[in-house]
Amino acid sequence: MAERSTAAVDVADNSGDEPLTAQAGKATADGAAGSQTSAESSAAPGERGERAGAESSTAAPELHSGHKLARRYRLEECVTRLDGFSSWRAVDEKLRRAVGVHLLPADHPRARSVLAAARSAALLGDPRFVQVLDAVEENDLVYVVHEWLPDATELTALLASGPLEPHDAYQLVEQVSQAMAAAHREGLAHLRLTPGAVLRTSTGQYRIRGLAVNAALRGITADRPQRTDTEAIGALLYAALTQRWPYESDAYGLSGLPKGVGLIAPDQVRAGVHRGLSELAMRALVNDGATASRQEPPCTTPEELVKAVSAMPRIRPPEPAFASPPDYQRTTYQRGAYGRPAAHQPPTAPQPLSTPPPPLQSRAGRALKWTVSALLIAALGLGSWQVADKLLDRDTSPADPGTSQPEPEEKNPESEPEPGKPIAIVDAHDFDPLGNGSEKPADVKNSYDGDPSTYWPTDNYFRADLGGLKPGVGIVLDLGKVQRVGSVDLTFLGGDTSVELRTAPADASAAPTGYEAFTKVAEGSGTSLSLKPGETVQTRYVLVWLTELPSSGGGFRGKLSEIKITS
Repeated sequence: MAERSTAAVDVADNSGDEPLTAQAGKATADGAAGSQTSAESSAAPGERGERAGAESSTAAPELHSGHKLARRYRLEECVTRLDGFSSWRAVDEKLRRAVGVHLLPADHPRARSVLAAARSAALLGDPRFVQVLDAVEENDLVYVVHEWLPDATELTALLASGPLEPHDAYQLVEQVSQAMAAAHREGLAHLRLTPGAVLRTSTGQYRIRGLAVNAALRGITADRPQRTDTEAIGALLYAALTQRWPYESDAYGLSGLPKGVGLIAPDQVRAGVHRGLSELAMRALVNDGATASRQEPPCTTPEELVKAVSAMPRIRPPEPAFASPPDYQRTTYQRGAYGRPAAHQPPTAPQPLSTPPPPLQSRAGRALKWTVSALLIAALGLGSWQVADKLLDRDTSPADPGTSQPEPEEKNPESEPEPGKPIAIVDAHDFDPLGNGSEKPADVKNSYDGDPSTYWPTDNYFRADLGGLKPGVGIVLDLGKVQRVGSVDLTFLGGDTSVELRTAPADASAAPTGYEAFTKVAEGSGTSLSLKPGETVQTRYVLVWLTELPSSGGGFRGKLSEIKITS
């Protein structure tokens, strides 16, 4: 157990509404759709009145449902009204989709910083964050428009039903720490990373909302923003493991720790907590020397936390529970009752069998039978005579010496290319039809230039499966004409890469633009691969399709160094 330091208390945001610094205003979480509950509803009793009394003299704009901004964004529901600003669920009538909107007067003391924060966050363009779509000053108003995720659930709501499974908690800390490390590399901090700011989508991906904007709306600043966000991630992991807030005050619908005991490890709060994740949470939370003796040094930046997570053994998802099949039910046929009366019906009296008609006993009937028999005997005799005659003719006829069997046609040695002959790559381009349409196009030529030190890199993703955003990305190779493809040799840098070899139809007049138009002919994984189609393939366009990427600098990136094709 470690003593909690003063810095940890400052960053804790214990009640869910207290500021992180002396300059912070009172705050609630941004609104979210459907199952996304607001952090305001999880504040301790009696604190909402204090928050209302602490609002600044700048009143929030008095707008109402149905009001339109820029003749485009129609306000639907106010989810937060606090400290001179309000947050709304709205509809983008131009694109016909739900959006979120933050509103505050243009003369608000924080209006300029909110605009600057929103525009900086919009430039990041990282899909792990809820994207800022617009930041505008218009008609004495400043408003920020952001994505609205109706299929996402707040971490607050997830924790209301109990602590997360170890695999889910591992995914949470891995994805959130990687996202915040990427943001800090671009000079952006969150400073209000609470359970209400973390959302889990229906695909299991965690997304963070309010990057830089939430803090700017509330005037939150920090002397050491990296440490502030790192401790906030530690608090999220602690809550995910224990369903307790790691400070004495209750917050976000979670009970705090017992007063006077200090900061205790998660595996001491609840039985069955994963030991490695428990120590990781303590390393992110504690600072200023308040580290338990059994632990490694504290993590003070998101980048250090990313390295600590990657050093842990990966926690696999639990095996699916086996559901016993229902009791075996015999059907009517299996009971042997097919064609019989049902069991609940009395058996019916047996029906008398009808007697078959008597055979033809008349004089005409007997004559007919003899006639048919005679015809059959005659047909058999005639057939036997013809067969015997054919056999005798074949045995007695001499062989014609002038007749010879046709010689088999010789194969034209030039009709098929010589196996193993190199095939030149005439042209190539990047192929990302299920993403944004572009994947480092300027570097594609490095993949077949004959120089193993150069390579074509993919974008950086936060998961090996391309972040779960798409099934793959790759390069389309143009061979100049339809040719037989015998093997494709690939060399990757940076680690094992999973890849599929796909080919376009032989009659394709141009490279297909859709992923489904290519047929998978081989696949493999490694750093040096030789992919050979299972059967002969004739094609002009070959797709090298990367499906799983190796770890690279806190994320996952593929690096294709060399491609060689032979017939």
